[in-house]
Amino acid sequence: MNNLVVGIKKFFTNKNTVTVVGVLIAIIILYVGYNMRINQAITPVTVPYALEDINPRTQITEDMIGTMEIPQSMVNNNIITNSADVIDMYASGDSIIPEGSLFYKRTVVSADQLPGSIILDYPKGYVLYNLDVDMASTYSNSIYPGNYIDIYLKVQNVSDNQTGTVTDDRIMVGKLLENVKVLAVYDSNGNNVFANVEEKTEPAQIIFAVPEEYHILLRKASFLRAYESEIIPVPTAESLEDEPGDVTLSSTDLQNFINNVTAMTEQDIAATQNQ
Repeated sequence: MNNLVVGIKKFFTNKNTVTVVGVLIAIIILYVGYNMRINQAITPVTVPYALEDINPRTQITEDMIGTMEIPQSMVNNNIITNSADVIDMYASGDSIIPEGSLFYKRTVVSADQLPGSIILDYPKGYVLYNLDVDMASTYSNSIYPGNYIDIYLKVQNVSDNQTGTVTDDRIMVGKLLENVKVLAVYDSNGNNVFANVEEKTEPAQIIFAVPEEYHILLRKASFLRAYESEIIPVPTAESLEDEPGDVTLSSTDLQNFINNVTAMTEQDIAATQNQ
């Protein structure tokens, strides 16, 4: 037994033996590591791909998606590997996803990331309206998409109802519409103000939609230059309600004033008669 122990000690203390053993161990480690890397690289990964050409701004449905296996080495951070991350998303506004193509993160966006996505989310029969705003009129950029606002109208140089005299200091202010849902807030370059909260961008327009008759009323009000009209958004807590109310007219006096100082179309007259 002692002879065996002595022999082992001599074996491992021999410099040549240690060198050979070290080289063998290194070769084994390199071989094992190389094979692991090779197997990892060639192991197939299942990824989604387009079964047909998908045009820009098109919603991607389940029947547009197939799956295929590709080597792991072909997968990078830009490739979407899960079908669930593609279904119900949209092809970006500047990209066509060709038939047979894999899905890349830069070409697949959600509805709210889609340029002009507001056209997808307002009731039938409503019309979009873009209201010019600034930091002050949005309460230091506190009006967000999904919030509800009331629309106030301010006009001045209003004639006295009794004398008909126009004086520069007569001002009329009142609530014109209520329960208006904000769809988007854009800066002066047409970018979503809240797309990147780290960038401090100032609001230039808020977008909302109202029934056609109220849309015409707002357009008329915005053109009352002789009366120095101003359309004022005022945030409300309506979005906190379980069932927010519909857009409604708040003041027939303001409606009548706007119509009286502007030309009436046949559509306006018909709408007035039906009220």
